Amino acid sequence: MRKKRKPKQKSKKPEGKIMGFLRDERVKLATGIFFILLGLYLLLALISYLFTWKTDQSFEYSQIFLSPDIQVENWAGKTGAFIGNLMINKWFGIASFFIPALFLITGFRALNIKLLPLGKVFRVSIIGIILVSVSLGYLAGSQASMLGSGPGGGHGYIVSLWLNSVLGKAGTGFLLLFLNFAFLLFSYKPAILWFTGNKHKRKDEDIFYSDHDDPDNEIDISTVKGEKPKESYYEATKESGDPHLAFTTKTVGKNKSDDLSEKGSDVELTIEEKKEEENVAGKDIRPLHQENYDPTLDLPGYLPPTIQLLEDHFSDNSHVSKEELLNNKNKIVETLSHYKIEISKIKATIGPTITLYEIIPAPGVRISKIKNLEDDIALSLSALGIRIIAPIPGRGTIGIEVPNQNPEIVSMKSMITARKYQETDFELPIVLGKTISNEAYMFDLTKMPHLLVAGATGQGKSIGLNVIIASLLYKKHPAELKFIFIDPKKVELAQYTKIERHFLAKLPNIEEPIITDTQQVINTLNSLTIEMDERYDLMKKAHVRNIKEYNDKFINRRLSPEKGHRYLPYIVLVIDEFADLIMTAGRELETPLARIAQIARAIGIHLVIATQRPTTNIITGVIKANFPARLAFRVTSMIDSRTILDTPGANQLVGRGDLLISAGSDLTRIQCAFIDTPEIERITDFIGSQRGYPTALLLPEFAGEEGLNSSDIDPLQRDSFFEEAARLVVLHQQGSTSLIQRKLSIGYNRAGRIIDQLEAAGIVGSFEGSKARKVLFADEYALEQYLNELSKESTKS
Repeated sequence: MRKKRKPKQKSKKPEGKIMGFLRDERVKLATGIFFILLGLYLLLALISYLFTWKTDQSFEYSQIFLSPDIQVENWAGKTGAFIGNLMINKWFGIASFFIPALFLITGFRALNIKLLPLGKVFRVSIIGIILVSVSLGYLAGSQASMLGSGPGGGHGYIVSLWLNSVLGKAGTGFLLLFLNFAFLLFSYKPAILWFTGNKHKRKDEDIFYSDHDDPDNEIDISTVKGEKPKESYYEATKESGDPHLAFTTKTVGKNKSDDLSEKGSDVELTIEEKKEEENVAGKDIRPLHQENYDPTLDLPGYLPPTIQLLEDHFSDNSHVSKEELLNNKNKIVETLSHYKIEISKIKATIGPTITLYEIIPAPGVRISKIKNLEDDIALSLSALGIRIIAPIPGRGTIGIEVPNQNPEIVSMKSMITARKYQETDFELPIVLGKTISNEAYMFDLTKMPHLLVAGATGQGKSIGLNVIIASLLYKKHPAELKFIFIDPKKVELAQYTKIERHFLAKLPNIEEPIITDTQQVINTLNSLTIEMDERYDLMKKAHVRNIKEYNDKFINRRLSPEKGHRYLPYIVLVIDEFADLIMTAGRELETPLARIAQIARAIGIHLVIATQRPTTNIITGVIKANFPARLAFRVTSMIDSRTILDTPGANQLVGRGDLLISAGSDLTRIQCAFIDTPEIERITDFIGSQRGYPTALLLPEFAGEEGLNSSDIDPLQRDSFFEEAARLVVLHQQGSTSLIQRKLSIGYNRAGRIIDQLEAAGIVGSFEGSKARKVLFADEYALEQYLNELSKESTKS
């Protein structure tokens, strides 16, 4: 029999051609130049009309273009004279200058040059044209009739006459005064600060939102073979947010009188030294004139990265066509019918990478029977990555995930501009990508509290790490967040070196901010356990349970820096290629890491660990037990999927950023956002070019603290800071090299020598591994007596 030829499918829909035409950079460039030139021409015509209006009004405008004998003086010719008379004389008067301004701003916006926010400018201009025109018409009064229409134009003159007849001149004046006052308050934010007397408050930037979540992507598909869906198919909406969108960091209070000159510097409070710690922790000890402490004032001029640093990543034909939906539906129904499985309803939910077909089987059909047909359905659809969810929790349906023929690229820009991300109040917000329902998937890292990332080579694991880091960089101030980057491959995280003085933390005695040496990794993790213990000691003294409560107390000046309290930033430890570290360090690395994972959540230390080998000897039971949140890109085998997620599924993903995230008992499929290396470089360049701290945040010392023997210390060669350092460690009851280095503003090596001298003098105890050195003097009075004795002994000798 002769086979019927299938009709050729059109390669593109008309809608796709139109959208492609509008996205063409040449179209944007031509449109922008056209609007700019049009705006300049209108501006020239209006300015000229202010000087040539008497001549330009002396003829009949209906004949201006027909009679060659009519001569005008307008610099823009007859058309300019006509436009000037129309806009200034007949329409809105002087307020007509808003119109060319709108054209100019629109033109520059098309060229990706942001002068002012476009949406707000349009709203303000439309209201301003009407209000200014009527106000000028009212002020001109009787003179307007003598001049024709006056500075408010015909519109302003007529409306003001009508208002005068209704309200009288006094009532009209009061009304216009109120409307102009309200217009000023709502259109210009600093005005309200001026009127209320708060002239010195820092003004926040406006944030305009573009919502990319589209709920209308679910389609009911009839089970009758060949019948077309009643609703139009969903085409992924590309983000249309402001390309120059910038963010402002949320702050708690402003106090410009605070003298904060160094990183992490403490606010000195005037209190009695003998006050009990319980009283300090429980009461508001600040003087009445002091405002809340603001940690961001360490770097008051810091600006977060702008949206224009990110790119739009579009792919042609990324939508799912009606034909593709119907073909897949028919093949699923046909395959199930071969095994005598009837379904009563089928519905499609189109995502960026896959389409979820939800089916409701006929009564009496066993779910396991459909689950066992996974390979048969994949064969009939000629597609990889088919996954059956039987049943979908809370939905009462069976889900069949089918990869789209033309998957959509989810740009990081569309995620950053999503309303869900911009309006979040999460402490450490991470926007990962889009779900099947095209919603931005977000989570708070503080609630996870650690994240384990796994995936085969080339499946998007490194890009996923960059997405996590970029999400935090766009939301947090350098005073609120610090990263520790561990990169055994030495190339994946190297681009973040530029933000060392803003967002990074490291050991005091190493030069490279990105840790690559195995021994330095071990020292850093042990140093982090010391920092963890120090933070828990501070929280114990403050009578709080977590870092948020502690920082709230410190911001409200209820904790005294004189007692050793300080503002605690969040610390996020990012480890790339964890398998390599485990192979070289093993138990020496796993022990401090497990300890941090177990108890560091409450004090603001969080882990993000990535590996491309999710085997049981790498991801051990100890690690899995402390990482309830796991993120899996495509892996090569079901065993690897079970190792990372405790369930199959990661081996059925399609790759290129397709991932599953497990948070507790929930398993969610997401298309990870895409951020390219040049975008990361632009973000780090933008941050690195701004004023930062003198150094990265210095962690407590760990390596090389064995020090010298007491017999090697010469009492006559003590450092000039010896006595000041002794008073410092006794005051804080903390024998720490980093404390001396930070408070006395000296180098690490010199601070290390001083701590050795203090040990030799019997002021601090010996090195005890991960524990801080013990301070052997309980108060400053006893110390001063001891220092006097040391001074007399050195004088005699």
